[in-house]
Amino acid sequence: MKKSFSDVMKNRRSVYALGKNSGIKNEAVESLVKETLDAVPSAFNSQSQRAVVLEGEAHDKLWAIVMSTLQKLVPADKFAKTEEKIKGFAAAEGTILFFDDEEVTNHLIKAFPLYADNFKPWAEQQNGMLQFAIWSQLEELGLGVNLQHYNPLIDDEVKAAWGIPQSWRLRAEMVYGKKLEEPDSRDHQDVNKRFLAFQK
Repeated sequence: MKKSFSDVMKNRRSVYALGKNSGIKNEAVESLVKETLDAVPSAFNSQSQRAVVLEGEAHDKLWAIVMSTLQKLVPADKFAKTEEKIKGFAAAEGTILFFDDEEVTNHLIKAFPLYADNFKPWAEQQNGMLQFAIWSQLEELGLGVNLQHYNPLIDDEVKAAWGIPQSWRLRAEMVYGKKLEEPDSRDHQDVNKRFLAFQK
């Protein structure tokens, strides 16, 4: 039985024990990402969100870039933990890169000066909506997912590797794959301390 959106949200977790061979076809993930990219709202209907799906060798190449980049930055005596983490991401099935097209966002800043200070925060918000919507649907497919942020350290090399436009600003890297372990339960703060409602 298909889960409700509410159930999908409640089930969504960060899953770090990921593997390949989930049984979900690449085309299914690509279609999901394209449909969601087209459907998720954006300020002024700017549609500045961009997404790149890396599968197979491309996914492996991304995490080799991350590994190489961090080797230059993390002291050798502290690198083992970082290396283990990166190998965990590489062991997954694929990665979705999320970008904001700054050419679009900067155009809006110039075109609508009254709202100029808002367009960059709005771009982050609409990118976050895209990430959450895709994450939730990957969870519904049965995939495990976690979200990483190695930008801006890897931006230039990623753009060079796949010919990504310079105006696209990398915002996050979403790793997905076969769940090898179920995630731990999530602690919940008292929602009544985080919520207000008024009728007058």
